[in-house]
Amino acid sequence: MTTNSPRAAAAAPTEGAATEQGVYVTTGQEFVRDTNYIDTRITRDGRDGYPVEAGRYRLVVARACPWANRTIIVRRLLGLENALSMGMCGPTHDSDSWTFDLDPEGLDPVLQIPRLKDAYEKRFPGYPKGITVPAVVDIPTGAVVTNDYPQITIDFELEWTDHHREGAPELYPEHLRDEIDEVNRGVYTEVNNGVYRCGFAGDQESYEKAYDRLFAKLDELSERLANQRYLVGDTITEADIRLFTTLARFDPVYHGHFKCNRSKLAEMPVLWAYSRDLFQTPGFGDTIDFTQIKRHYYVVHRDINPTGVIPVGPDLHNWLTPHHREELGGRPFGDGTPPGPPQPGEVVPAADGVPTDG
Repeated sequence: MTTNSPRAAAAAPTEGAATEQGVYVTTGQEFVRDTNYIDTRITRDGRDGYPVEAGRYRLVVARACPWANRTIIVRRLLGLENALSMGMCGPTHDSDSWTFDLDPEGLDPVLQIPRLKDAYEKRFPGYPKGITVPAVVDIPTGAVVTNDYPQITIDFELEWTDHHREGAPELYPEHLRDEIDEVNRGVYTEVNNGVYRCGFAGDQESYEKAYDRLFAKLDELSERLANQRYLVGDTITEADIRLFTTLARFDPVYHGHFKCNRSKLAEMPVLWAYSRDLFQTPGFGDTIDFTQIKRHYYVVHRDINPTGVIPVGPDLHNWLTPHHREELGGRPFGDGTPPGPPQPGEVVPAADGVPTDG
């Protein structure tokens, strides 16, 4: 049996799986996400005490996490790899912290810490909130700077321009920002967070309300995208990145694990073609690790999936089928160019992406 097999992926060891898992569902209550993040910013002028500086900061992510996946994509599209290093947590964690169990001896090779919590505690001793990815850490002090993921990508786009690669696309163009912000608000509340409101609902009523809102928004987005290739304008923007990371996880995780099962993504023609278009665009699909995605959700959320059993399916071959979205026009990178291949050490293993055999 090859490791490209979905069955092999499902049966793979759950490294980093912890003995004490977090609790994600409160019986009788709807899920409400805590959005009070560390709002310190890394800016060109350093007004918060953290100026943009090549080599000073480390972006800590987990490929499993959709919020972190956004930052991986933006960093890659803009060519920030040489200015901003990236640390990878494993796909599973306990109730206490994300861990660096993919690295030798379980230590991040730059920060030399075993748990992301160590960077939070370095700046905020006794940090009382959840330890989340993505997070940007100040390498000289080992202290977390920010975990404000919506702002992190915007700052990559607007504050780190001196370090963008030649040909980097404009992902947050000034003349479209109001429209991008408006689209992002609806996508966040109803889709990005909507799938979690379904999955972590503590009663039937909360689940059904979240379910109805989710699919109403997906239908609305299908109508919007039926005659235009991208969400805003004729190029890829921040809005597409934010929607894509949820859609990429829809069939492997959200449809079953989170009970978002009116339709699979592959049964929603417009969104499915849109998702494949982005997936096949350099910088998107090459950041997706389906093995880690499935391992994270099905192992970590033990109050939803007590056995920790990881489903074998779905078949992933169809992500590489023709999408025909180019017939709608549009220029993926505008006046820019596609990014080159991922850097060594940042390549998703072939066994964990989309199978290319047969």
